[in-house]
Amino acid sequence: MAGNSQRRNRRTSNKKGATVGSGGQRRRGLEGKGPTPPASMRKGHKKNRLANAQAKQAAARRPAPRRGGPKGPNELVVGRNSVVEALREGVPAKTLYVQQYLDNDERVREALQLATDKGLNLMEAPRPELDRMTNGLNHQGLVLSVPPYEYAHPEDLSAAAFDDGEDPLIVALDGITDPRNLGAVVRSVSAFGGHGVVVPERRAAGMTASAWKTSAGTAARTPVARATNMTRMLESYQKEGLIVVGLAADGDVELHELEALEGPVVIVVGSEGKGLSRLVGETCDFRVRIPMPGGAESLNAGVAAGVVLYEAARRRA
Repeated sequence: MAGNSQRRNRRTSNKKGATVGSGGQRRRGLEGKGPTPPASMRKGHKKNRLANAQAKQAAARRPAPRRGGPKGPNELVVGRNSVVEALREGVPAKTLYVQQYLDNDERVREALQLATDKGLNLMEAPRPELDRMTNGLNHQGLVLSVPPYEYAHPEDLSAAAFDDGEDPLIVALDGITDPRNLGAVVRSVSAFGGHGVVVPERRAAGMTASAWKTSAGTAARTPVARATNMTRMLESYQKEGLIVVGLAADGDVELHELEALEGPVVIVVGSEGKGLSRLVGETCDFRVRIPMPGGAESLNAGVAAGVVLYEAARRRA
C-alpha cells in the first residue's frame, strides 16, 4: 500500500501545476504599439534606406569640426617685440610664458597687460625651460603659445555665400609659400566682401602667427580653408556653378573685360615666380591678366588679389 501511495504522489508531483493568471501578457498583447513611425524611420523600408544613404553622403562631405581639437603642435612666438605685436593684432594665443625674475621693461609690462586683458594663461618658467621650449632661440624671457589654426572646409565657403543669398567670391592660392602673402590676401578678401580663402594642404603657406599679424585681425572673421587637391577642389566649385578665373601675365583676357566677376567666382592666384601650376591653369575657365602700363613683370600675390577683388566689388556694387 505504501508503494502505491508513493507512486501516486510521484505522478501527482510530475503534473503541471495550475496557472493562476497570464500576468497581463494577454492584455498587453492586445494593446497598440503607438503611432506608426514615418517610412524614413522604419528599418528595411525604401525611404529608410534612402535616408541612411543621404546621411552617409552628408557625413562624407562634412569636414572635421573646426574646433575638434588640435591637429599638430602649438606654434611659439618668441621675443618681446614679436610677442607684443602678436597680442596687439589679436593672434589667437592661449598661454604667455614669462621667465622667472625677468627685468620688467615697457614691452614686458605691455605684454602682461594685453595677455591679462585677453584672459590668457600666464605661466612663469625658469630660463632653461624656455630655452628648451624654443630650441635655444633668443626669446628674451617671453614666449607666446598659439594653438594650431582651425581651418574651414572649402565647400563651407560657397555654401555660406549661397545661404546668405550672395554670389560666392573666393580666392584660391596656388603655390603661395609666404604666410605674409596669405595674411595680406585674407585682409583684402575681408575688405572687399569676399567669402574666404582656399590654400593647398601641402607645400603652401598656412595660417601661422605671421599670417595672423599681416591680416590685421581680419582672419578672425574671414575663413581660410584647406584643400587636399586644389585641382579637384576647383572642379568641385565649377560643378556648383562657380567660374574659375586664374591670374596670369600671359592671360587671354584683360581684367576690365571679364564679366564673370559679377557672378559666383573663384579667383586663383599663383606664386610670384612660377605663376599658376600647369594642372590648375588648365582647370581655369579664364586666364586673366592685369594691365600694367608701368612695365612691371608681375605683382605680389597680395597686391594682385587686392586689385581683382576691388574690380569684383566695384562691379557688384
